[in-house]
Amino acid sequence: MGSSYGRGRLHLAAAIDQRAEGDGETCVELARLAERGALDFVTVGDAFARPGVDALAVSARVAPETDRVGLVPVVTAAPTEPCRVRAAVATLDRVSRGRAGWWIEAPGTEEEALPVRARHIGSGAVADVEGAGLPAQGASVVTRSAQGHPVRVVDVTEEESRGAAARYAEVALLRVADPAHADAVRTELRDGAARAGRDPDELRLLVSLRVDLGGGEHAAEPGHGGGGPCRTSDGPLYRGGPVALAELITDWHRAGATDGFHLVPVEPRRDLERLVNGTVALLQHRGLFRTFYPGSTLREHLGLTRPAHRHVVTGGTS
Repeated sequence: MGSSYGRGRLHLAAAIDQRAEGDGETCVELARLAERGALDFVTVGDAFARPGVDALAVSARVAPETDRVGLVPVVTAAPTEPCRVRAAVATLDRVSRGRAGWWIEAPGTEEEALPVRARHIGSGAVADVEGAGLPAQGASVVTRSAQGHPVRVVDVTEEESRGAAARYAEVALLRVADPAHADAVRTELRDGAARAGRDPDELRLLVSLRVDLGGGEHAAEPGHGGGGPCRTSDGPLYRGGPVALAELITDWHRAGATDGFHLVPVEPRRDLERLVNGTVALLQHRGLFRTFYPGSTLREHLGLTRPAHRHVVTGGTS
């Protein structure tokens, strides 16, 4: 480890949809808390994976109640209906004034479905870039998003998803329990992006880590904290206090293993509050994480450039 590109800006995100916390009002409360900590974005799970309101609907409910935090719903749809999905995500992006992303999940295997969706997303067609959900021919003039188009997020824990992520994603989420593994995948993705003609600096890798801060300020349990998260059937888990979590985040980021963390609270209200008021506050005090948002869009939070406007959209067909 120790890659030179590991000293960039630290990025932090959080899930706000765990267990029975999927209702709109609770998600608004949690998103506001995340925004108070200046987190890059929050993720909202998909209705197919849990009971409750659709992730896009919840995100749309949260959008007018927040000002800066990015909103990233999990979007699951068959490759046969990309226009409907693009239109819904583009609407969220407009309602939130350029703060939307979408965590792309496809039914079946990533190998089969993700490249299909990614081709639609990254093709540069008018419906893709503008988010109109319409074919290029006969499209109306559409107001372009403040960030160009929503940020694309892909889970790269499984190897099959990494090729498409390197070509098309802007944020990659990785569930691993040790920094060496994270560093290897980060290098793999950056190399893949470069081979695809992309600037590797336009791709962020965030380690996705479940956190249980119920121990308060007590030291992390054996196998957690400074020794690394514990491997569980639900993915890597940190269990300990906010201070030790701040140390873990600092160590991994400074080593160049990751651009940041996507933190999944075991108990949403309790753990997110301790995360923001404890871990994030300490990172801010040490000058390792921002205390305010420097911009208004999710791309600005992530330090990503705004995509060029590839096509000019005109009126109806001739």
